[in-house]
Amino acid sequence: MSIRVLTAGPLTTVQDLGRAGHAAEGYRCCGAADPYAARLANLLVGNDPGAAVLETTVQGPQLQFAHAAVFALTGAEAPAVLDGKPVPFYAPLYAQTGSVLAVGAAQEGLRSYLAVWGGLAVPPVQGSRSTDLACRLGGLEGRALKAGDLLPLTERGSLAALWWKKIRSLRADRPLEDAAARRGHRLWRWTGGRQIPLLRAVPGPQWQAFTPTGQQAFTHGVYRLTSDCSRMACKLEGPAIETAAGADILSDGIVSGSVQVSGSGQPMVMLADHQSTGGYAKIATVIGADLPALAQLRPGQEVAFTLTDPASAVAAARAQAACLQQVRARLDPIRKE
Repeated sequence: MSIRVLTAGPLTTVQDLGRAGHAAEGYRCCGAADPYAARLANLLVGNDPGAAVLETTVQGPQLQFAHAAVFALTGAEAPAVLDGKPVPFYAPLYAQTGSVLAVGAAQEGLRSYLAVWGGLAVPPVQGSRSTDLACRLGGLEGRALKAGDLLPLTERGSLAALWWKKIRSLRADRPLEDAAARRGHRLWRWTGGRQIPLLRAVPGPQWQAFTPTGQQAFTHGVYRLTSDCSRMACKLEGPAIETAAGADILSDGIVSGSVQVSGSGQPMVMLADHQSTGGYAKIATVIGADLPALAQLRPGQEVAFTLTDPASAVAAARAQAACLQQVRARLDPIRKE
């Protein structure tokens, strides 16, 4: 059971929900940059949310299914065709043996996800199949995909035709229409007549290292993503965030969403491939429910921040989880068989 990569796109990797629990050993978590979209893709085909998926950046791959498969596309929507016929995002789809799927350039957003029923069967490393590009571990040989690669599928995929028949019997093959289910709940700020994403953040461990002027710049300013953004971090430019006595600190722990401020006063938000420790003061931590929105922004786009509290962060995570549960319920009758 496998999928052949005909063309890979500029950056296509195998990801799951990350390599948790190894930061003390210096390993990065990695995993999907937009974990909501990755979870959603898996739920649409009947997988557990943490199954391995493909993450693409800007331009999708061209893939050939060596065996019949049920799959779904989520995240940044792009033109997609299966054997020359257009197929939608946010819906379970069926590929016959030998079918070719081609995913084009994303029209909006940055990262797309492809899940296959049964999941990708690359070997796990420290409990995760996520690709760590810097350490060259996990995924497929620890690297981005290239033409000619074969992606192994689990043996469960041999029952794809039967699984697809059950999905269609429930009429669960229709695309999701609800925007909240597609992307989770997101907030916006109107600034100068334009709507920009608003990211909620709790005060960081070095919040008091910043002056009141710096704190206000962070919560009231508008920042633009620079060209130096990656799966590791989104580097931003905008109003300088003033510190009381410099931005350097003794290195301490970093998590996804940590907002470090460099000596130039410019913030950077850590994403999935962040390092385990860092030596810049952290003014805030973007809540987990809002990181998917940031992971879908492109260089040049704008973003703003607002402070929230831990209780509100938990409530936002629960609201997002409720959206996913609604999707999962579509296939629950056959998942329980």
